[in-house]
Amino acid sequence: MTFPDEPDLVAIGCSWGGLAALRAVLGGVPTAVSAPIVVVQHRGRGDLSLLPRLLRDSTDREVKEADDKDRLRDGTVYIGPPDYHLLVEPGRLALSVDEPVRYSRPSIDVLFESAADAYPSGVAGVVLTGANADGSRGLAHIVEQGGVAIVQDPATAERREMPEAALAAVPDALVAAPEDIGALLCPATRPTARER
Repeated sequence: MTFPDEPDLVAIGCSWGGLAALRAVLGGVPTAVSAPIVVVQHRGRGDLSLLPRLLRDSTDREVKEADDKDRLRDGTVYIGPPDYHLLVEPGRLALSVDEPVRYSRPSIDVLFESAADAYPSGVAGVVLTGANADGSRGLAHIVEQGGVAIVQDPATAERREMPEAALAAVPDALVAAPEDIGALLCPATRPTARER
């Protein structure tokens, strides 16, 4: 899989064990990467919206919970709120209370599919640790639209099911430990094939 340029948008999905993985990913994104980063972590309806605060010490970027109709801004990390699907539209975000997908709301597949439709060939989709298959279908859609797939190395995941399902759907996805994923997003820090 080729990855010639910096993406227009980075979309990240995770579930069980996601906090530690997200901290590692966000902490490793080079400052040269300006693209907005949009994150869905599976969280229950009653979960408090603490995730943005828990991630702020991992990155110098602004980290905020996504609001309906938020404008996408460079250098900002948007976190999907509990019990809402998070969708990407050209230049902005939207929230939805449509039915859960694969028992999840927010759904990683919904985020990835909408991102790929809004930014064809411009999305880097990242699947991290988790205990189900959410994200695999959406990651395949990102690749079909010309984007790039990155998957956490299952050997480093707290739960392997989600990254393994993603790799079954996109066998040629780039695979890396969370702390190395950020470097893949920047041409200046991306390893060459020989280095891999």
